[in-house]
Amino acid sequence: MRQTRRRFLTTTAAAVGSVTLLPYAGHAAHHSSDVFSANGSDIKVHPVSHASFVMETPVGTIFVDPVGDAAAYADFPSPDLILVTHQHGDHFKAETLAALVKQDTQIITNPAVHDMLPADLKANASRIANGESTDFKGLGIDAIPAYNTTEGRLKFHPKGRDNGYVLGFEDFRVYISGDTEDVPEMRGLKNIDLAFVCMNLPFTMDVEAAASAVAEFKPKFVYPYHYRGRDGGTQDPKAFAQLVGDAVKVKMGGWYG
Repeated sequence: MRQTRRRFLTTTAAAVGSVTLLPYAGHAAHHSSDVFSANGSDIKVHPVSHASFVMETPVGTIFVDPVGDAAAYADFPSPDLILVTHQHGDHFKAETLAALVKQDTQIITNPAVHDMLPADLKANASRIANGESTDFKGLGIDAIPAYNTTEGRLKFHPKGRDNGYVLGFEDFRVYISGDTEDVPEMRGLKNIDLAFVCMNLPFTMDVEAAASAVAEFKPKFVYPYHYRGRDGGTQDPKAFAQLVGDAVKVKMGGWYG
């Protein structure tokens, strides 16, 4: 993995609050997968649960925010790369990482999570902050700011702490929002082929804000995810799809079984 480099990201054109741990990934979910073509190679997406998913890609298998019972990942190849957006319990669990990480697995996190990792996991980990970039086997990885902007929600995801990510495969760019509202850094993204966009209240944003942001940065495909709250409240992904309309293809995924 090459040396981290700092730069600001919104126009790249290559193709504190306490949050209760949510038991979304506590068991294996058997959902269908979607396959996307990237310059002759396939990227296969497996929704696992809530904010957790797996991608089989040309550079290896990538786990995003794996939490819960490691058995939920038993049917997938071992991870070559794990991305963690931030420290809340529905995105980061050290015990789950310890069960999943193999000798050659690389972990990339925001600085706050990196500081929390036990020594054995930290040996496999590197950190990038908002506006920084790194790579994994030639895959460019940009850390996109993820934060709250609405009064009353600022404590959940303060500006400057948490990451979203843009992954730059050859001729195919993936945006992972993490937990955020519809911030300018999201709205200013360019040339995104596939996006994962969160929506739940009060921690992130509602359907209208998520759809408005997607209509502005116009990915080719988008998964609404992270849309069920800890109190059982849900932002409706079908309403999101209706608001987005035909300009962007909405992929649902079986996030909640």
